[in-house]
Amino acid sequence: MIQFKLEGEFIPLIQLLKATGLVGSGGDAQTAVEDGEVKCNGEVEFRKRYKVRIGDIITFGQDKIEVI
Repeated sequence: MIQFKLEGEFIPLIQLLKATGLVGSGGDAQTAVEDGEVKCNGEVEFRKRYKVRIGDIITFGQDKIEVI
């Protein structure tokens, strides 16, 4: 599991995927979200600008990101 330290109130979902290195570009992140490949707290998330906050668990493939 990847632990990501949040430096503000929230981070947009596509920026989180880029910041953790799970995608190569913003376009790749947008495609993954649009295709339903990303879950937030166990639910498929289709909103690219979803505001990820402390305590959220993001799942992308076999990778999990814990936002702390």
